[in-house]
Amino acid sequence: MASKNPRRPGGRRSKWATAALIGAGLLVTGGLYAGASAAVAATETASPTAAHLTVDDGKKLFQANCATCHGLNLEGTPDGPALYGVGELAVEFQMATGRMPLQMQGPQAPMKPVQFTQEQIEAIAAWVQSVSPGPTFPSAEILDGQGDVAEGAELFRINCAMCHNVAGAGGALTEGKWAPALTETSALHIYAAMVTGPQNMPVFNDMTLTTEEKHNLISALQWMQENPSPGGFSLGSLGPVSEGLFIWIFGIGSLIGITVWITAKSN
Repeated sequence: MASKNPRRPGGRRSKWATAALIGAGLLVTGGLYAGASAAVAATETASPTAAHLTVDDGKKLFQANCATCHGLNLEGTPDGPALYGVGELAVEFQMATGRMPLQMQGPQAPMKPVQFTQEQIEAIAAWVQSVSPGPTFPSAEILDGQGDVAEGAELFRINCAMCHNVAGAGGALTEGKWAPALTETSALHIYAAMVTGPQNMPVFNDMTLTTEEKHNLISALQWMQENPSPGGFSLGSLGPVSEGLFIWIFGIGSLIGITVWITAKSN
């Protein structure tokens, strides 16, 4: 009867047994490593420091990323204004829209990809608010979009359309500046712009527009964002400029083409 011992004559093991042992060792090692990594990741996720940044964390982030222009204690420098009294609302608006940190000096800070997480932005804003309080976040009711849309649209036409266009499509200003489009702006950032007056925008305090009027204006803009133009092609919603250009190129061009065709046929 043949022996079942896998050893070869002379006491040596089969090469297949050696390969099986190596494979089993790799599997065990890989499993242990994966389990340890998952445990460490779970611990980090559950860590209060990782989950919730504090005001002190916001201070460190500010001093590491903003103090070069705005000073270690918001006092400002030749390269950037002081931030006394701007409040957490202005900080959140500038950073959450990518305007800050400023990429380069120019007539106006453009929007660009956001450089920080929302949690980091809120931590920095909280520290600025703790050092020098200013405008803060509004109540949820102001941003709910349930205001008087008709009144809000009238307020927008009276106070905002001369810069932002009656359809909120934005427009050019003087000296290389511009009013941004409001077609995708969040309710919070619309409110923040009215209250803090960034760039060339005036401040609409409660004596200019009451809280209820701000609520209605925001509701009107939200309605415009959710309801595209029912009149066909919007042509960029730039009014007579784009409409006149369309007529000039296609209307006058068609008339010239027809005239040339008639002349050619008559000859």
